[in-house]
Amino acid sequence: MDAGERALFAKGVQDATAGSTGADLDAALAALGWADALELDEHAAVADLFEAQGRAGATSGALDVVLVRALGEQAGAVVLPPLGRTTAPGHLQDGTVTVQGLGTAATGGDGPVHVACATDDGVVLATVDGLERRVIGGLDPALGLVEISGTAPGVTTGPVPWDDVVAAGQRAIAHELVGAAAAMLDLAREHALERIQFGVPIASFQAVRHRLADSLVDVESARGALDAAWEAGSPLDAAVAKAIAGRSGRLVARHAQQVLAGIGFTLDHPLHRYVRRVRVLDGLLGDARTLTRELGEQLLHERGLPAILPL
Repeated sequence: MDAGERALFAKGVQDATAGSTGADLDAALAALGWADALELDEHAAVADLFEAQGRAGATSGALDVVLVRALGEQAGAVVLPPLGRTTAPGHLQDGTVTVQGLGTAATGGDGPVHVACATDDGVVLATVDGLERRVIGGLDPALGLVEISGTAPGVTTGPVPWDDVVAAGQRAIAHELVGAAAAMLDLAREHALERIQFGVPIASFQAVRHRLADSLVDVESARGALDAAWEAGSPLDAAVAKAIAGRSGRLVARHAQQVLAGIGFTLDHPLHRYVRRVRVLDGLLGDARTLTRELGEQLLHERGLPAILPL
């Protein structure tokens, strides 16, 4: 896409996420041609949609589309690992698949799902039907996650590059985390400009300004890590970007709560919806703390640092 096409596409995605969610958003994205844009320019399609989705607090089946594409399949839903983990959620033995994982709202209905399965020879892909599904209420019921578990026969379709699949999902979720963090920063900034104490807006107070500035640094550092991850295209860089985005989302949530003070604790204010969403998204495909530890262990094991991208 050239600059004009990108701006027009981004505006269309923002309008779609602002006005709809769930199945309605999926229909709006289909009408917009988002799947075609994904084939044309994956970076632009993923970045624009998932950041807009994070800002609006909307949900869609787009993550499954990204993962299915990374698996080399044409359609369907994909089982995710449990929260905090990146390992394959299934285990294949003698043609039988044992699954313990999560799914998006797209996997909540009946029908087969794609499951990455660990075997002695690596990770293979299996299509499995008859698994148990349980809707998860939890911290963010609006996200529509389901628990998927059980044992059933599976039809295998060959080995899969699971690390690349995880990386594709991590980049998408990281963009959604950035969008949610940016929305929380906007809420805090607007409140700081409108709230008057001692005859002046609290935005003039140094402590408030520091929290807003730190939040902006967190958002932009996560965006920068994502740009690097797209340029490098490696699973390591995607994991780094996801870890930074998860940490940044949590830090911005903390700063925004402090700036908003009492109103930020109420259900009447929208902050709580973003705080809930950030905490759950941070856990999908590896939370910030776990990914940081795993990346550190990997570097210690390899006794070397990855190549640094040119600035």
